[in-house]
Amino acid sequence: MSVAGIPDRRAVWANASRILCVRPDNLGDVVMTTPAFHALKAAARADGARRHLTLLTSRAGATAVPHLSDIDDVIACDVPWAKHANAADADQTGALVDTLGQGAFDAAVIFTVHTQNPLPAAMLCFLAGIPLRLAHCRENPYALLTDWIADADARIAATAPGDVRHEVRRQLDLVAQVTAVPPHLPHRLRFTVRPADRDTVRTKLSARGIRHDAPWIVLHPGATAASRRYPPDRFARIARALAARYGCPVLVTGAPAEAELVQQVCRPGLVAGQPVLDLAGALTLGELAALIEGAALLVSNNSGPVHLAAATLTPVVDLYALTNPQHTPWAVPHAVLSHQVPCRYCYRSVCPLGHQACLTGVAEDDVIAAAQGLWQPTRVAQALWPQRASPAPSATGAMTPVA
Repeated sequence: MSVAGIPDRRAVWANASRILCVRPDNLGDVVMTTPAFHALKAAARADGARRHLTLLTSRAGATAVPHLSDIDDVIACDVPWAKHANAADADQTGALVDTLGQGAFDAAVIFTVHTQNPLPAAMLCFLAGIPLRLAHCRENPYALLTDWIADADARIAATAPGDVRHEVRRQLDLVAQVTAVPPHLPHRLRFTVRPADRDTVRTKLSARGIRHDAPWIVLHPGATAASRRYPPDRFARIARALAARYGCPVLVTGAPAEAELVQQVCRPGLVAGQPVLDLAGALTLGELAALIEGAALLVSNNSGPVHLAAATLTPVVDLYALTNPQHTPWAVPHAVLSHQVPCRYCYRSVCPLGHQACLTGVAEDDVIAAAQGLWQPTRVAQALWPQRASPAPSATGAMTPVA
């Protein structure tokens, strides 16, 4: 049924105290959905009620949950209709239906990007007996969804892909259809950095000879999709240039599987007396967030750390492959660098033309200039010494095409 009668549907959903939030994607997608999670919780609190949120997400996405204050419980499953290396088989998916059926959920909100089909998740929730089910949908879902919104982004993307909503706004608009979001609610990304993670970062930096009371820059050269990776030799030259210009260490992060990539960026390991330090596989997710929170600047491909930077209010230079315009840094000082190409907004994980020109067309000098415009050396200790005032959230910055 459509949500044409919004007030009536909101009244029905107001009684939903146990809600399943379905976001079967990776870390960055989960973090970009945190304002919507917060809106669901805040709407209940405004009515003097309590609301329990359970997140159904991938195993990678589940690693964020200890840092998400609005999520009360998590179910981790790499569902077969999302891109995962080891997706759940038929038996595991059937067991997931049983698990959801035992959850006594009043409602389910299915969060998708516009290229995803919500109906597999809707069927899962339908079979689990969850009575209220909401999602964006491109076609009439009939009984699979009790509440649905025609997916305007899917229509817009066909003719004007650059005009689709930001992913954060898309999910906020979804929950606003069935819950009264309190006015003036801050819509920043939410990721709690724990004091223990800050302490561990201090210890790890000290063990590597890095002062934790002076500025540092974080570089993140990895990304899950090949189409979103800026060349590592260019990252290496950028790292050396930034270390020399600002006289501060450059800390290069990555997953254990990205060790070779990070090693390429870190050669040589010392520039103008400042280290370009390999931290591949050295940090947990919480520690990575603490490191970024304490940084003067993050320079990264468009990947999960960009959204951690937005959540921790760290300025970010985002090397942004023009695969999808919806995932730029949200409500934080930033520069988004890309090279305009006719094939932009391809929504592919591998460049279909093989040239990756939307990234390789970005000059190293443009990255260095963007870093200079965002450089905030005085903010470094705000995270590691919380008594210092935090900067106010800012949405400054914009998509910056580089000719």
